Amino acid sequence: MNNKASIPKGTRDFSPLMMRKRNYVFQKMKTTFGVFGFEQIETPSMENLETLTGKYGEEGDQLIFKILKSGDFLSKALIDKSTTSKSLTPQISDKALRYDLTVPFARYVAQNRNDIAFPFRRFQMQNVWRADRPQKGRFREFYQCDADIIGTTSLIAEIELVQLYDEVFESLGLKNISIKINNRKILSGIAQVVGEEDKIIDITVALDKLDKIGEAKAKEEMYEKGISKDTIAKMDILFNLKGTNSSKLISLKDFLKDSDIGLEGIYELSQVVNQLEEIQLKCATLDIDVTLARGLNYYTGAIFEVEAKDVSIGSIGGGGRYDDLTGIFGFENMSGVGISFGFDRICIVLEALDLFPKFTEKGTQVLFVNFGKDEANYCLNLLKKLRSEGIKSEIYPSATKMKKQMQYADRKNVEYVLLVGENEMRTNTITVKNMIDGSQKNVTFEQLLLTI
Repeated sequence: MNNKASIPKGTRDFSPLMMRKRNYVFQKMKTTFGVFGFEQIETPSMENLETLTGKYGEEGDQLIFKILKSGDFLSKALIDKSTTSKSLTPQISDKALRYDLTVPFARYVAQNRNDIAFPFRRFQMQNVWRADRPQKGRFREFYQCDADIIGTTSLIAEIELVQLYDEVFESLGLKNISIKINNRKILSGIAQVVGEEDKIIDITVALDKLDKIGEAKAKEEMYEKGISKDTIAKMDILFNLKGTNSSKLISLKDFLKDSDIGLEGIYELSQVVNQLEEIQLKCATLDIDVTLARGLNYYTGAIFEVEAKDVSIGSIGGGGRYDDLTGIFGFENMSGVGISFGFDRICIVLEALDLFPKFTEKGTQVLFVNFGKDEANYCLNLLKKLRSEGIKSEIYPSATKMKKQMQYADRKNVEYVLLVGENEMRTNTITVKNMIDGSQKNVTFEQLLLTI
């Protein structure tokens, strides 16, 4: 029985054309990261299961792809009537595919602390895996591109990372970009002012779903968690904060006047926003959004989320400030800020807006026709010279019918087909066929280089 060729749901193959486009984005990002002084690291695809679990909340833990132990792992497992899949997992699995790049980065910093110069500016571009339900723009295997500045509490780090977002998107030709910003301390302050400090997680979990379920449902979820309707009404500033960033800050400062932690968040937010308004972003707008409540398992200060307003696909980036991310690995008091670029979604946005340059469609520039052993050997020397000039070139591997070789050139969008037979070998020339306009001419190798 023949199995039908397929791949797991939520994963994708990438054609040569798509890889040229993806590499174009990779290169733009890498160049900008380098200009900002970030250095690249990589971590293993798999981590110890204990490294990942307990870091993303209960829902996140359920989305981690576990790896079965090698050998006859079931023979050593203790299984009885009370055994559940959750209790069985640690017995049959001790490794997992990384869920994101943040926790592996924290592990890397803690493990290599003696070799790192702090503040450490790191970027990382690798696959991550999540056992999520696949849908548009959401995959089970996808790329993340992270940039972090760790080892400083300075707000300059936040300012630089917002600029980094702006520079990367500007280099890709994106325009209508919104960078939403909030501060965890403001959310804590709001909970404090309304007398629901112990319900901060319930409040923020409901807020985090606001875009998906709407204001009415978010309030209903808060009510179901034991927050009274009167208290929810007091938090109306969360849902109805309008105007410019300056007017939002004034309203928030007045609302949080009796909360020290809330005012601390206002100060931090205003410092970042005001400095960036003075510097002026190129293609992005910075918008204060107090409903932004992502990543609250580890974010302690600034929170970011990025959207491309011209394409409906959800966030294309996000991040925030963490005060003790490495503390879970025994390396305490290492404050930092990190942002992530949703690489796959960014590619979808560029495709939708037709922002990939046309040159990315080109692969092989020239193809030598194969007329036989002697001619092929002669062409291999010419091929070496062309490649040393940086020209993408190849020779058809066998001396098959001319029609088949020309069809191959057509399918690969080759610009020039080079014909070298007995006559060309004798006169030390090359016949060049332009595959775009069909013209043909006989030239020397030096003339060929000028032509290409």
